[in-house]
Amino acid sequence: MTKKKSIQSKGGAARAEKLTAEQRAEIASRAGKAGWATPKAIHEGEISLGSNGSIPCAVLEDGTRVLTQSGFMRALGRARQAKGRDYYDGDVNMPAFLTANNLKPFIGNDLGKTSSQIEFRQMKRGGPKAFGYPAELLPKVCEVFLKAREEGVLHASQMHIAKQAEILVRGLAQVGIVALVDEATGFQEVRAKTALAEILEKFIAVELQAWTRAFPLEFYEQIFRLKKWPFDPLSVKRPSVIGHYTNNFIYKRLAPGVLDELRKKEPKIDGRRKNKLYKWLSGEVGHPKLLAHIEGVLALMKTSDTWDEFMDKLDVVYPVIEVTELGLEVKKTPKPKK
Repeated sequence: MTKKKSIQSKGGAARAEKLTAEQRAEIASRAGKAGWATPKAIHEGEISLGSNGSIPCAVLEDGTRVLTQSGFMRALGRARQAKGRDYYDGDVNMPAFLTANNLKPFIGNDLGKTSSQIEFRQMKRGGPKAFGYPAELLPKVCEVFLKAREEGVLHASQMHIAKQAEILVRGLAQVGIVALVDEATGFQEVRAKTALAEILEKFIAVELQAWTRAFPLEFYEQIFRLKKWPFDPLSVKRPSVIGHYTNNFIYKRLAPGVLDELRKKEPKIDGRRKNKLYKWLSGEVGHPKLLAHIEGVLALMKTSDTWDEFMDKLDVVYPVIEVTELGLEVKKTPKPKK
């Protein structure tokens, strides 16, 4: 009697049939290399999610930051694998929880390229194998479920994932996830000091740039709300402490050494700077990263009810990383005075 194949098995076979000869050869090559070239974790730790548990993570010897597969699934509310016919023929490396038909419109090509599962060896004796996903994948997956929920296309069985994604995305901004992994594993303590020069070269422009957009009005409105100050959108007058907040929330946490370098580029003359600091940021990396960072900080502000709550979230998601004798490490900064 011939054993009946499961629906999942048929689905896998169907996707395999769509592969070209080159794609099959590439997969076979990767599988063959996995036996002798599996990367090893050089730092391991856990990202604390407070009452929502924690996610085991690691930094591999090639510098890749990963979240373990089990931790990734727990973070999404123990998302189940896709079942039955309700899946689309996506990349064979796409995680099963992203292959539901109703999610397809919200999955971009960039997500598909970073969603492949990674096999690595753990640090413990004997180096047992483990599986994980690139750390940057988590906030992107969260966005997929949140966008699908906004469009009203999620199934009842997927709503718990969207709810968990909403919790995660507020605390794991895409710019901050790598820093979180580095802090949890201790990797930032052994980075070479030459990394600082490379960072500044990417972030800082040689000449002044003609940027006209940086800080939206909402950035200041949220500060006023959290501080319980009256806000007048038509007034350009703001407390002098706003400048200190901007340096602390944005420039200090954008990348190591960036604030100091910007101050060198645009020193104060008679107590004032002629140009805004952000006008010295490069167009390739610095300015785009600044805009993304501001959006991430804004998200933390919007989901905070108090000043202290916001500051606690900020220190977790965007820790200040500074240069020390050991390399780059997280600095615990005191909260701004009320």
